[in-house]
Amino acid sequence: MIKSIAHASFLVEDVQRSLEFYCGVLGIKLNTSRPNFPFEGAWLDLGDSGQQLHLMQLPNPDTQEGRPEHGGKDKHIALVVDDIDALEGRLEAANITFSRSKSGRAAFFCRDLDGNALEFAEDFTPAKS
Repeated sequence: MIKSIAHASFLVEDVQRSLEFYCGVLGIKLNTSRPNFPFEGAWLDLGDSGQQLHLMQLPNPDTQEGRPEHGGKDKHIALVVDDIDALEGRLEAANITFSRSKSGRAAFFCRDLDGNALEFAEDFTPAKS
């Protein structure tokens, strides 16, 4: 049985530039235990859950053209945050465009510098089926 997500990964053009966004703007902690793979990359710890976001500097076969403006209508990862208003302020200070959730929840979406979509919400409880 599946228990959790170990990590999600994004393809990025420039790891150092991406770290400025993920660590600098979003405040995600860099995990320095990444093995020496034959490509540049970085592991980021998502809180104390053991879950990570892996950034991989590899060619991206997906174009950014034609993607929906609102990240909620695109492939994305959803991250739970402590204080969505504080994060909103950090994104505004960094001139990062974001859009509110169309559902009316306290959530919003943005894209990183490579067009990868992220969702942020204070309380995300998926519906049980």
